[in-house]
Amino acid sequence: SMNEELQTVNTELQVKVDELSHASNDMKNLLDSTDIATLFLDKDLNVRRFTPQATKIIKLITADAGRPITDLASDLRYPELADDAREVLQKLAAVEKPISARDGRWFTVRIMPYRTLDDRIDGVVITFANITVSKTLEGKLRDKHTLLEKHVAEDSAERAKVSKRALANAAVTNRTNGNQKARRTRKP
Repeated sequence: SMNEELQTVNTELQVKVDELSHASNDMKNLLDSTDIATLFLDKDLNVRRFTPQATKIIKLITADAGRPITDLASDLRYPELADDAREVLQKLAAVEKPISARDGRWFTVRIMPYRTLDDRIDGVVITFANITVSKTLEGKLRDKHTLLEKHVAEDSAERAKVSKRALANAAVTNRTNGNQKARRTRKP
């Protein structure tokens, strides 16, 4: 009877372990497939877990689990990363900003509180979405706009010169015509 109860409990535990394993596999596959670099930090801002894509932005290796975020080397021009993560933990409000990397890449960095299923805050989640293409296009568009403004200004200046010349010519013509008219009226 005791053996049967232990077997039942073991079977139930095995089912739970299998469910957790499936959920863990689902999460791993989801994170790997999104191509968004993700970094999980605990409440003390120590590395808990990260996706393979995160290693392309922050110098991370498996042994870095447990290390403070402040100890890690990064290509990002974002010295206030740890301060922003602390702010998210304090205010429980997400922080999102565009950040450049030293190699010219751009990322939208989003820092959010890490919430457990029972709604406890247990650290932060940081995602790095690559927006380099958008930033490049934005820069090209800005350059084109500046060039267009320059051409419009040059064209406007040229038109103003032409208008001034036309007005000056019209004034001369009017004076000449006025003088000729005046001479004709004086002749009789």
